[in-house]
This record gives sequence, C-alpha cells and structure tokens, in this order.
Amino acid sequence: MFDLLLRRGTVLPYVPLIIWVGVVLALGTGLGAMDETSRFIGPFLKWLLPNSPPETIRFIHALIRKFAHFAEYFVLVLLAWNAFRIFRRPILLSFLLAAAVAVLDELDQSLNAARTSSIYDVLLDCAGAFAACVIIWGISRYLRDGLSEPEQRP
Repeated sequence: MFDLLLRRGTVLPYVPLIIWVGVVLALGTGLGAMDETSRFIGPFLKWLLPNSPPETIRFIHALIRKFAHFAEYFVLVLLAWNAFRIFRRPILLSFLLAAAVAVLDELDQSLNAARTSSIYDVLLDCAGAFAACVIIWGISRYLRDGLSEPEQRP
C-alpha cells in the first residue's frame, strides 16, 4: 500500500517539506543562536574581510542571519506548494503553513534563554514566504496564459 502511495505522488512531496520544517524549527533552538552561528560565520567573514573592524563583522553577521530568516521561509513555501499542488488553493495554503511555522518558531524562541523572540522576525519570515508566493503565482500565470494563447504569425 505504501508503494502505491509513493507511485501516485501523494506521500513523496511531503517528505522534503516535513524535513525542511524540522530544519527550520531546529534552527530556532539554541543551534541557531548567534553564539553558535558566529563559530563559522565569524571566521569566514574575518577571512573574507581581514581589515574590517569587529563591529562591521558583527553587523554583516546580523545581516546574514536576517537574510537566513527570509530564505528559510522562501524555501518552505516552495516545498509546501509542491506538496499542496493537489489542493484547490496551494499558494494560500503554503503561505498559511509558513506563517504558522514562523509564529510557532518565535513562540518556542521566547521560551529559550539562548534565543530572543521578535515579531519583526515573524514579519521577515512572512516576507520571505510572500515573495515565494508571488513568484510561484507569476510563473504559474505566465505558463497558463502563455500556453493557452495560440501562436500568431505576422
């Protein structure tokens, strides 16, 4: 029976989504704390920008971490859309899942002493999710409209 579900594609698209949600939530724990990420981002930035003062390195490190919020949820929506394509409104469902994970992640961070919680991080997460939704919508509309119109010759 499991083999039948895999062949029909009903279970397989959810596997990367579930794994990615696990990665996102794991990064929301102490594993994704600034002290942890500075162990590898800090030396890389010092190698890349050897003459930069420490405050510049910290600023760029913070920018990388904020971009990671955006990128994590961008990817989350892409994976969710792939899994939810069989439903009526896959883009909306994908965005709602991403927003729910963002809120859950920040609530979890508010209970973790190694992390700080911020509504701005939720907004940044949702911005990444929304950007992915817009791109998916634009591409799907282009493909739908572009393929439905007959080719016109001059």
